[in-house]
Amino acid sequence: MKQYLKTCLLLVWAVFCIITATAASAVVNGKQPNAAIAPNGTVRVVFGQGDGIYCMVSTDNGQHFSEPEQVAVLPDMHLGMSRGPQIASSRNYSLIAAMDKAGNIHAYQLNHSTGKWTTVAQANDLDGSAPEGLMALTADDKDGFYAVWLDTRGNKKNKVYFSSLHGGKTAWAANKLVYASPDESVCECCKPNITFNHNKLTISFRNWLNGSRDIYHTSSTDKDNTFTAPEKFGQGTWKLEGCPMDGGGIALNAKGQVSSVWQRKGEIFYCQENQPEQKVATGRSCALTQDGTHTSIVWQEEGHIKYKELNTNTTQDLGKGNTPRIYTLPNGKTLCLWEAEATVQHKVI
Repeated sequence: MKQYLKTCLLLVWAVFCIITATAASAVVNGKQPNAAIAPNGTVRVVFGQGDGIYCMVSTDNGQHFSEPEQVAVLPDMHLGMSRGPQIASSRNYSLIAAMDKAGNIHAYQLNHSTGKWTTVAQANDLDGSAPEGLMALTADDKDGFYAVWLDTRGNKKNKVYFSSLHGGKTAWAANKLVYASPDESVCECCKPNITFNHNKLTISFRNWLNGSRDIYHTSSTDKDNTFTAPEKFGQGTWKLEGCPMDGGGIALNAKGQVSSVWQRKGEIFYCQENQPEQKVATGRSCALTQDGTHTSIVWQEEGHIKYKELNTNTTQDLGKGNTPRIYTLPNGKTLCLWEAEATVQHKVI
């Protein structure tokens, strides 16, 4: 009898563990997920739900996540089509930035030691200058945070603007114009990208130049004091009257070489800096991640999320969804995030 009771208790405990593990990694309601990985390996995912900004945390390389915590409520928040909260993590702080439809970039800072979120100053130092709602955020490993966005100040035409904030501070640096197209505007509905690695900061954006809407990149190696002249990725061009609403993705490897994936005419191309472009897929809304040995991309194709490991030329269908994002985890695996029917989906590969 005692052995029977012991066996029953063990079975109950096993079922409980399975249920709680499933709950910890269960799909949650939300849109436009983005992730950041801190130097200690903690993974934080931010997403929006209505006017709410939420964050959930994983300490086991994305296998399980905590229950989402509401960080803030931002009335009339941009949410959809690559518009939504962005997150970056560093050694002692994490930062979330989100944009409202009035054209302002709001920011919230997490102190890792206290676990408390606090509101910091808005990133754009001219009210209403960022109505498109398109921005990106990254961090170095010394609590420096860097933001890039589309800004219409001056002539109501979109330009690439930049600012930085150091962890523990409450005010952003004076905003800096990174690029203004001589043809008046960069592509007005494509999300810019930003990344940092080994003291190099790189921004990419879809330009609008001579009637073409191609992906360009510019870098800084002097703590964002100066940026290089923008250079175009790839050899092809896209003459287009309208905006494709697709900003592609970038990555920096340990040697400081920048790579990009982007869509052109419904085809997805990959290119490493100063190398020829190569077609890798058909679709849109692509993103990229790299580590020392692997290059992986995700994209949307006919309503499904596809994943490809370029080194092995293998492809997986991850399921229905849109707006995928991809990250390299500390254990070398890959975390994929996407939105599907107003829920946050994730898979570790």
